[in-house]
Amino acid sequence: MPNTKKMSIFIISDSLGETGYNLAQSASVQFPDIDFSLHRFPLAKTTSLLAGILAQAKRADAFIIHTFADPDLSKYVTSFCQTNSLAVLDAISPLIATIQAKTGSHPLQQAGLNHNLNETYFNRIKALEFAVTYDDGKDPAGYLKADIILLGVSRTSKTPLSLYLANKNYLVANLPLVPKAKIPDEIWQVNPQKIIGLTNDPKILNSIRRERMLTYGLNPDTNYSNVDNIEAELKYAHELYRKLGCLVINVSNKSIEETATLITESLAE
Repeated sequence: MPNTKKMSIFIISDSLGETGYNLAQSASVQFPDIDFSLHRFPLAKTTSLLAGILAQAKRADAFIIHTFADPDLSKYVTSFCQTNSLAVLDAISPLIATIQAKTGSHPLQQAGLNHNLNETYFNRIKALEFAVTYDDGKDPAGYLKADIILLGVSRTSKTPLSLYLANKNYLVANLPLVPKAKIPDEIWQVNPQKIIGLTNDPKILNSIRRERMLTYGLNPDTNYSNVDNIEAELKYAHELYRKLGCLVINVSNKSIEETATLITESLAE
């Protein structure tokens, strides 16, 4: 059996390093045969601190991704990497330079501006609180206040999607669908464009539900995981979606991010 290739990636920033980390993750998943080690070094704002990090990177022969708002720190890291033959990606400076060249405006060169406690931040907190308050059909009044309403049978990713979309500043409520259960009157009062019907493939739902029961130490073979019951639930859900005239999304084999993008794009139409 061949030895697994290994690669260390150091993400260095004078802010939190989220941009560089996301870039590293996005690229690394394209190479499943490589064992990646991602190391994030946030709030690195002095050359003395950087010197220690870079010495460690040199010993590990690491690939360095950096996202500095301070151009002097950016130059310091890039120069070190070039001198010591380390692979390096400056993920921010070229973007800032291009914007400056095209607009004639000068960058603030302040780290962490996207994390400032501004109106957007407080709206996000409000949206997260909203998602928790109106999760799982707790209060039908939320449907009249929501930007997005997610409907779906059990285990169609309603709560994870609600929280993900809340992080994008959307007010999201969700309703679990159970055959023969009464649909709240408020649902029928909402613009169908705000409603998203979530569905899944019966076999995938069966596997997910069985795994959930096993996690709780329970018998996985119950009415909850029975394929015939699951198919009946999905049929009921699809009939409701047809009556509502809402968008239907099959979440099988889709990431939360992919489904959320489909939802937000539908709102923009």
